[in-house]
Amino acid sequence: QVQLVESGGGSVQAGGSLRLSCAASGASYKGYCVAWFRQRPGQERERVARFSPTTGIVSDDSVKGRFILSPDSAKNTLYLQMNSLKPEDSAMYYCAARRGACTLGAQSYNYWGQGTQVTVSS
Repeated sequence: QVQLVESGGGSVQAGGSLRLSCAASGASYKGYCVAWFRQRPGQERERVARFSPTTGIVSDDSVKGRFILSPDSAKNTLYLQMNSLKPEDSAMYYCAARRGACTLGAQSYNYWGQGTQVTVSS
């Protein structure tokens, strides 16, 4: 089974950029749907981007044009490049994986990293 470790979070001013990493071990990420979620305090986890073995890379509508998911198969790692950050992007960001098709709901993902905090100040 796959293990996931996120890194790269931090504090940035509005308009800035951050790159998050999701390093997979135990299995290749290519055998899974791997998705990035974020969770703001008091809210449910929201998917922002995903990699599917069958349909490739997609950014969800809420971040489309600003967040870009890119894989590095040699490092078994997926990166989330976040540009033009806004204060409302502040959240804990998680990498998650599941077998089969990518789904919207966090509850269907079996494997989770520990999360990395992103804080965007105005």
